Amino acid sequence: MTGVDPGRLTDQQLMKELETIHRTRHDTLLHGSNDALRAHNDRMAQLEGEYLRRHPRRLTTAGRTRDGARERGTCEEAQEAEPTR
Repeated sequence: MTGVDPGRLTDQQLMKELETIHRTRHDTLLHGSNDALRAHNDRMAQLEGEYLRRHPRRLTTAGRTRDGARERGTCEEAQEAEPTR
């Protein structure tokens, strides 16, 4: 494993690690070697898993759920069907 065990990080350290790994994700995907991408995937899964373990009842935004996405799609379709003025 690369990096500190996520279970040993403080909440503040965990959030900083998550912010960093998400910020570097796109460049790693586009320009990293297969080994770098694999290591990035593994570390991201560890960090996200620890976050979810600590916050099992975190608040979710309605638009980020399946039902919310379906509702948003219905609203967008209705707007597209309206004639423009």
